[in-house]
Amino acid sequence: MKTASGPWMATRASERALGRIGLYAALALAMFFAFFPIYWMLVTSLRPNAEVFAFPPTLLPQTLTLEHYANFIKNPQLLVYLGNSVLVATTTALGSLIISVYAAYSFSKFRYTGRRALMFLVLSAQMFPQALLLISLYLMFSELKMLDTYAVLVLSFTTFTLPLCIWMLKGYFDHIPTDLIEAAKIDGAGQMQIIHRILVPIVRPALVATGIFAFMRGWNDFIYALTLVGKSKQTLPPGLVLTYIGEFQSQWADMMAASLLVSLPLVIAFILFQRQIVSGLTAGAVKG
Repeated sequence: MKTASGPWMATRASERALGRIGLYAALALAMFFAFFPIYWMLVTSLRPNAEVFAFPPTLLPQTLTLEHYANFIKNPQLLVYLGNSVLVATTTALGSLIISVYAAYSFSKFRYTGRRALMFLVLSAQMFPQALLLISLYLMFSELKMLDTYAVLVLSFTTFTLPLCIWMLKGYFDHIPTDLIEAAKIDGAGQMQIIHRILVPIVRPALVATGIFAFMRGWNDFIYALTLVGKSKQTLPPGLVLTYIGEFQSQWADMMAASLLVSLPLVIAFILFQRQIVSGLTAGAVKG
C-alpha cells in the first residue's frame, strides 16, 4: 500500500529548515542593531580627528590613535564628573537597598489595613514621566535651599528608583517560607535579627540585582543632573555633553572614547555578578 509519507516528511523538513534560517536571520539582525553602535563608538574613538569627518566613512580606521582616551584622563574636570557619578550612584544604590528591604519585607510578610493601597501607591510612582515632575521638584528643592547639592541628586534618583526596587525584592520575599520566620521567632529572634541575620543572606542575589539597577539609575541620569546642580556637582552624562558638544564644537571622537571608558564600571559589574543578577531578576517570577 503506497503512502505519501515521503513527500510530506520532506515538506516538513524543508519548513523546519526555513524556520531555522528565518530565526537565525532575525537573531543576526537583532545582534547587528545591538552591537553595531558599540562597534562604531569603538572605531570612532580610535580614529584621528581628520578621519572622523571623512566622507564617505569607512568601517575600519585607516590610522589608529589613543589620543582621545588620553584626553579624557588628562582633563581634570572630567575626573570631577567621574567622582560625582561614583558618589551619587553609590549613595543612591545603598539608600534604595536599605529602604526597599524593609518596605518589601513589610508588604510581603505583614497584613494590615491599607497595605494593598500603599503597594499600588508606591507602584504608581512609575506611571509618571520623570521629566514631567522635574519642574515641581525643582521648585520644591529651591524652597528647601537644596539646589546644587549632592543630596538633591540622591533624593531625586532614590525617589524614582524605590518603586521598582521594592517590588523586585517583594517578589523574592514572597517565596521565603513563613515557617522559617516563625521558627526564628520561636527561638527568640526579633524582627531586626530576622531581617539582618536570616533574610538578607537568603535574598543576596536579589539585592545584587536591585543594587545594580539603582546604581545604573544614578549613573545614567541626564536631565536631573543637568538641571538641579551646577557644574561642580554634575555627573558624567551632562558633563560629557557640555564638554564635547556645543554650538561651535563637536568633538565626536573624544566623546566616544569618554563614553566607552565610563561604561566600563557597569560592564564589569554585570560580568562579575551576572549569575546573581539573573537569579535576582527571575526569582520573583518563578513559583516554587
